[in-house]
Amino acid sequence: MSPNQPPATDVQLPERGPGSPGSWPRRIAALLLDWLAGNLVAFIVTGGNSGVWDAQSDVFWLPLVCWYVLVVLSTTVSGGSLGQLMLGLRVAHLGGRRINLLVAAVRTLMIALVIPPLVFTRDGRGLHDLASNTAVVTIR
Repeated sequence: MSPNQPPATDVQLPERGPGSPGSWPRRIAALLLDWLAGNLVAFIVTGGNSGVWDAQSDVFWLPLVCWYVLVVLSTTVSGGSLGQLMLGLRVAHLGGRRINLLVAAVRTLMIALVIPPLVFTRDGRGLHDLASNTAVVTIR
């Protein structure tokens, strides 16, 4: 590789405007909105059982499962999680394809592992994006 050629992990995204990499504050806010939605769904599914927030409860795992299902389904159907779409972000497949269920499931599972999103390239793509050939980009 010549010194002027970018590494294979770098992609050519615009610096500003639609299609540019989503900012970290917006991405983190989107994750918090998604987590809130997952907790709300878990609370509703259990009939208002506040045990979803009690580490000793049998349903303590339910908010994570609800978050996972919501993010996978919304990413597959709409191209982004509820929080991402609310904040003007989406998940773009760099091959130009739609995000299918398998890609969304693997990508979201890697986010749940926490470490993959914390290891990222100069253009903000985490290990979960590199593994799924995606990038979180702005839509407006």
